Amino acid sequence: MMKPFFSLPSLVVAAAALLLSGCGGGPPQMPPGAQFNGPYPSDFQVHGIDVSRYQGEIDWQAVRNSGVEFVWIKATEGGDHLDPKFVQNWNGAAAAGIPRGAYHFVYWCRDPREEMAWFKRNVPADPSALPPVLDVEVTPESKTCKRILHREEVLADMRLMLAEMERHYGKRPVIYVTVDFYRHIMHPNEFADYPVWVRSTKYSPPIHYPGRRWVFWQYQSDGYVPGIKGKVDRNAFAGTRAQWQAWLRSQ
Repeated sequence: MMKPFFSLPSLVVAAAALLLSGCGGGPPQMPPGAQFNGPYPSDFQVHGIDVSRYQGEIDWQAVRNSGVEFVWIKATEGGDHLDPKFVQNWNGAAAAGIPRGAYHFVYWCRDPREEMAWFKRNVPADPSALPPVLDVEVTPESKTCKRILHREEVLADMRLMLAEMERHYGKRPVIYVTVDFYRHIMHPNEFADYPVWVRSTKYSPPIHYPGRRWVFWQYQSDGYVPGIKGKVDRNAFAGTRAQWQAWLRSQ
């Protein structure tokens, strides 16, 4: 079974999660269509969201009041795209007191140095922010990038981007990874010394990421949170609330 970033006193955590499950920002009993078989989202105490332009206007104070404890915000894509809501979301989350970090969606047909230059140009080096995130996905449906992803070439590009993120922001980046990308590029143990944020919205992470230590889990893509009119991704932190606070202090 895959190990979370921290071991959990499961009975205590589960009891706390049940108390939270009725709240707007608390963990859901079970996302629609999911077939989780453990761990479950409700096993974890700290939950957050990730947002982009598609969430529209966000009432950040309502989001915070709902129990959301962190947010990842889309900033850039490739070497010339800035999410039009990034600045508004970045400032709004900070004003509401929600820990927030920025993520960059990799466009595999752009020089990785150009991508990092663009990210640094648009994302402030804020010591109070969460670490930057490198979002790596297989994009076979892209109309403008038909590059075939060869494992060693992609890993080299990732190493360059991760190193530049860490150099500029002074924090070890988080890697967001999807099932297909993990299976073909990162499996079994590439970047084991980086915090990993896994996507698994139907099955528990051990099914798709066996043996991988992870820090964040995107478990739902169609959640609802007060302050956001439409659907939003929901995420869990692999630890207790006390461990979350310790992780924040270490960043």
